[in-house]
Amino acid sequence: MVTAHPLPEGFTEIEVFAIGTALLVEALLGFCLNGLTIISFRKIKELRTPSNLLVLSIALADCGICINAFIAAFSSFLRYWPYGSDGCQIHGFQGFLTALASIGSSAAVAWDRYHHYCTRSRLQWSTAASMMVFAWLFAAFWSVMPLLGRGQYDYEPLRTCCTLDYSKGDRNYVTFLFALSTFNFMIPGFIMLTAYQSIHQKFRKTGHFKFNTGLPLKTLVICWGPYCLLCSYAAVENVMFIPPKYRMIPALIAKTVPTVDAFVYALGNENYRGGIWQFLTGQKIEKAEVDNKTK
Repeated sequence: MVTAHPLPEGFTEIEVFAIGTALLVEALLGFCLNGLTIISFRKIKELRTPSNLLVLSIALADCGICINAFIAAFSSFLRYWPYGSDGCQIHGFQGFLTALASIGSSAAVAWDRYHHYCTRSRLQWSTAASMMVFAWLFAAFWSVMPLLGRGQYDYEPLRTCCTLDYSKGDRNYVTFLFALSTFNFMIPGFIMLTAYQSIHQKFRKTGHFKFNTGLPLKTLVICWGPYCLLCSYAAVENVMFIPPKYRMIPALIAKTVPTVDAFVYALGNENYRGGIWQFLTGQKIEKAEVDNKTK
């Protein structure tokens, strides 16, 4: 570790090194898995379906989260943020954009699966592309707001990476945080809850459970819930009494999303997994039509 710079306040040397190492491992693993998902979609014709376009959208967003984590890991090993205030704003925007796009794309997959299993309607390319574009534009809208004065990007407690500053308590900021949580966590969560509950009931009637209907929502709640809870609590109370190292925990948990998503939406999908296997080994997958079944 580079020792030219002092330790961030509230952290020991081993804690800074551990956080940097955790970010690096999360970034490497998530980037490799989602990169494999993206390349397989590009190379294997059988994987190129409208439904899998939404899985691709998740993988693209998660790769963006991994890039953000790479930068944070490098800065953590340096013990300081080397890219200045403008770099902080770009880093915060990029991380927030990809995080929100990942959540929105996960909700889009839930919507598609509901129609696939409950109404037997087939997703068209135009609809899938529109949903993907909407998820990214919606994420961009909320991510650009702090750059325009609604909220603010600032250093995380370790001060080696940047994100939305949730420590401010003015009314304008509180309104933004509540709206952000509602439209980018609660509503996507509600869509996923109702969609997968309907699918679960359908599976119960047929007696054939094609995938774990509770896993996608659990992933959302476990990975993003702590961060959303911290932001919501900061909107009504001062969170600065919480030690900085504990305020870093939700961010570290959120950075596990790319790896978890890869197992839930790509490697956990029997046919998508077959496509990845075909890309790696050259062995053809038997089923030509690829849907979004997750075991």
